[in-house]
Amino acid sequence: MTSYRDSSGRALTDYPRPSVAVDTAVLTVVDGALCVVLVADGRDGANGTMRLPGTFLHAGEVLADAVRRSLADKAGVSGLTPVQLHVFDALDRDSRGWVLSVAHLVAVPAPLLGSAALVPVAEVGPLAYDHASILKLAVARLRADYAEHPDPWGMLGGRPFTLLELERLHRAVDPERPGGKDTFRRLMEPQLVDTGTVGRGTVGKPARLFTHRDAKEAR
Repeated sequence: MTSYRDSSGRALTDYPRPSVAVDTAVLTVVDGALCVVLVADGRDGANGTMRLPGTFLHAGEVLADAVRRSLADKAGVSGLTPVQLHVFDALDRDSRGWVLSVAHLVAVPAPLLGSAALVPVAEVGPLAYDHASILKLAVARLRADYAEHPDPWGMLGGRPFTLLELERLHRAVDPERPGGKDTFRRLMEPQLVDTGTVGRGTVGKPARLFTHRDAKEAR
């Protein structure tokens, strides 16, 4: 088979190729705080620097498989379905060479993360490579997703919930969220289904339980 050549007569193998990595921001809420999964940077001389779980793409592997492999190998997490967030391609982002990172994002209920190391986003220190920028973009995306929708990433675990529980989730995702309880209720309640049952509210007061109007609420 004749190999492909472009208009200049060069084959694909004549062009320099970057290494391709995947890095994933895994977000959740614990004790009212938005948290991220971090792992130790394994490079020599890293001095305890942390990073997002990630890895290099292997030959014959698609990005989604590399993401799943990295989460299992680096963070001990499986069964997640991250989505692509952005390609980070600054020439100086990795001191080891020319490396593109296809960043991914997923947000899940904390119990799905087992014993993975969780750090509140507000307390994250310096991160390896450009992972601080990846995390910043991931948090911005999550906050945008939650700005007008109840629980698009399903962090409440698909169970019935009270409006107070939903509001607390939103305040954890974005502590600077504008508007008060009445504004929040007016925005969210039309998107919910009243189950006709009640749960425990504040100070033991019964509170209505809701589910999503669309069980497959799209991100």
